[in-house]
Amino acid sequence: MSKVTVELLEWEARLVLLAMAELKEKWRTICNTTTDEDIQADYGNDLVELGMAMDSIKEKSVAEFGEQILVFDRTPR
Repeated sequence: MSKVTVELLEWEARLVLLAMAELKEKWRTICNTTTDEDIQADYGNDLVELGMAMDSIKEKSVAEFGEQILVFDRTPR
């Protein structure tokens, strides 16, 4: 099996994780609202694979940058 190794700065890792989280929510919504069984199955399978990819990136990002890498809140303080 081939693989690609990517190096990310903290801000890049945060953007990738944020994009993946938003995509996961979009696909979850599609999966939960469609009446088409084929679409539901396709998005369901994609959600599993996206979740595995996110878990890997989260694990490595938290180990390198700390838990704050998972904070996507843009609410002014």
